[in-house]
Amino acid sequence: KINNLYRIKNIKYYMFSKFAVVSCVCADEVLEQADYLYSCAETEKLYLLLLQHKDSDDAEFLWRLARASRDMSLLPGMEAKRKEHLTFEAFEYAKRALEKDDKCFAAHKWYAVCLSDIGDYKGVKVKIGNSYRIREHLEKAIELNPKDATSLHILGYWCFAFAELPWYQRKVATMIFSSPPVSTYEEALGFFLKAEEVDPDFYSKNLLMLGKTYMGLKDKQKALFWLTKAKDYRARTLEDKEVHKEAVDLLKKLG
Repeated sequence: KINNLYRIKNIKYYMFSKFAVVSCVCADEVLEQADYLYSCAETEKLYLLLLQHKDSDDAEFLWRLARASRDMSLLPGMEAKRKEHLTFEAFEYAKRALEKDDKCFAAHKWYAVCLSDIGDYKGVKVKIGNSYRIREHLEKAIELNPKDATSLHILGYWCFAFAELPWYQRKVATMIFSSPPVSTYEEALGFFLKAEEVDPDFYSKNLLMLGKTYMGLKDKQKALFWLTKAKDYRARTLEDKEVHKEAVDLLKKLG
């Protein structure tokens, strides 16, 4: 009887171990498929694939689902209520990813991005108030993975937005907060250049933002250089096409 009980326990352990290995392999395959769809800009297919894993406890699924939900909300022609729903849905997935694994750099990155997005629906006071937390999570993402060009780009964009804030909006912010977030074009430039150093030509928007930052710094020659690179970037996504158009318009303005 003891031998039989021992065998049963061994069989149960073997079956559990085998199931765990198979589950792990399946999860890896889904993530690999998800990353492939993302690289092909197959937004809707990616969203539907990851939505099947919305109840997962794995941060790797959840932050990807947050990103996919956000990308869905940005599709052209998206109905306003559906866009809002997807925006808040993305935030909830990012929040859960962070709760499951606060050492995951991508969870911090997409939490910051999605937190910024929901601010558009909650008014200026909330949006500015959230800005401190947004920067903190972006800095944490960079601390966890200094080689992630996207996190560096997003923090550069954060700096650029506050460097470019009109005086009247800055005055309103000062009335709401005793010390509202501040930054400079120089600080933004540092992050954009670092992103380019880490992964050259990784993102058309980073090239565009380098051009716009040099415009803010009144450096016409360098602005022309980066805007030309943005214009010549091979368009793969809708955003790339929008970047191309803006770069062309800015180059005309610079003459």
